[in-house]
Amino acid sequence: MGYFLHAVLRLLYIFSVYYFVGKCHSLSNIDQEKDMIKYLPGQPANVEFNQYSGYVTVNQTAGRALFYWLTEAPTNKEPELKPLVLWLNGGPGCSSVAYGAAEELGPFRINSDGKTLYLNPYSWNKLANLLFLESPAGVGYSYSNTSSDLYSAGDQRTAEDVYIFLINWVERFPQYKHRDFYIAGESYAGHYVPQLSHIVYERNKGVQNPVINFKGFLVGNPVTDDYNDYIGTFEHWWTHGLISDSTYKTLGINCDFGSGTHPSSDCIKALKLASKEMGNIDPYSIYTPPCNYTSSLQRQSRGHYPWMPRAYDPCTERYSEIYFNIPEVQKAFHSNVTGISYPWETCSDVVGKNWGDSPLSMLPIYKELIAAGLRIWVFSGDTDAVVPLTATRYSIDALKLPTVVNWYPWYDNKKVGGWSQVYEGLTFVTVTGAGHEVPLHRPRLAFILFRSFLENKHMPS
Repeated sequence: MGYFLHAVLRLLYIFSVYYFVGKCHSLSNIDQEKDMIKYLPGQPANVEFNQYSGYVTVNQTAGRALFYWLTEAPTNKEPELKPLVLWLNGGPGCSSVAYGAAEELGPFRINSDGKTLYLNPYSWNKLANLLFLESPAGVGYSYSNTSSDLYSAGDQRTAEDVYIFLINWVERFPQYKHRDFYIAGESYAGHYVPQLSHIVYERNKGVQNPVINFKGFLVGNPVTDDYNDYIGTFEHWWTHGLISDSTYKTLGINCDFGSGTHPSSDCIKALKLASKEMGNIDPYSIYTPPCNYTSSLQRQSRGHYPWMPRAYDPCTERYSEIYFNIPEVQKAFHSNVTGISYPWETCSDVVGKNWGDSPLSMLPIYKELIAAGLRIWVFSGDTDAVVPLTATRYSIDALKLPTVVNWYPWYDNKKVGGWSQVYEGLTFVTVTGAGHEVPLHRPRLAFILFRSFLENKHMPS
């Protein structure tokens, strides 16, 4: 009798486990179905990939929820076999939907009418499933029911919230559990990406088959180390003939290279003089004309560095601000469900101006993750004057890594696409003729770079 009872109880236990798992899987399928985008207003007819968007709550008490947009690989490209890549734009306070998705590496670009879309032939979703995230709360469609959250964002909370987002998101999309996963981004995501990578790495320790199967990260024109970024940026301005000898010397005397967040009044004066000397150029792409009639550098003190407005300002930014505020578009995206009182913007001034903690350097994180054997690539567009390649080269040099492959040109169709150097644990790539947003200015070359990163191969020579 005891044996019989034990057997019955065991069967009931097995049944309850399968019922619970099946129910959870069913719920995740329901949530996925709710998030599926059936059709975006103005999208072309020949869309051959699935896309999803919606909210994931990261803090129940405060009511913080982050908005995501997943664009999977085309159905004929076996999306179930391709990795998942999280893309983060910087600012701080700028939208990954506005920049990464809508004008750089996403599958759609917005036409000048602000109402219709066209396909990007060099979209990175041909190689991977792309997950764009608007972070922190207060950026884009992401929101918090606690208004003070918008005035108290910083590096640490942003990284923690995005990690919670990932954990909750894979519960909604369990098919991505254990899938190869990479983190990528640009600009101030030079902080976001290493910091999030470090959290994932630390919390995966000792886990044999982690749900978030983190493999490495990729960052472009990244804010990395205040000291080296200052030196490299001022040097870039001077060597490219953007400022005078005397202003270059004044910047070196009056600006504290060790702090990009609290410049002195004398440093601000020197930066204003540098801006005046540069004239009406686009500092994010110094050899292309700006969209408007005033230099982007005139928008002082809005970014991490006092010379750094928080986003590249091409005309495509204006198209985004039209498109993503259309009510039918928001309905298709399942966004703005709480009726946010302010319009969708490419960058949030409230979040950016009130940014809290921001460590001086990401180099200690690089050292730890390099030692852990993660794949780390850094790339730079060579016409960016905001986070120029000289700044990044100084930061990489500070890591004191042994060289595996010396500096060499890489090619596309027998034309130089840029240069590269391979170190032990890190690959550095430049892209010729590209500004701050490399995939915007040089989409084909950026596509080749991303493919090489995923395949872990040297740039073609």
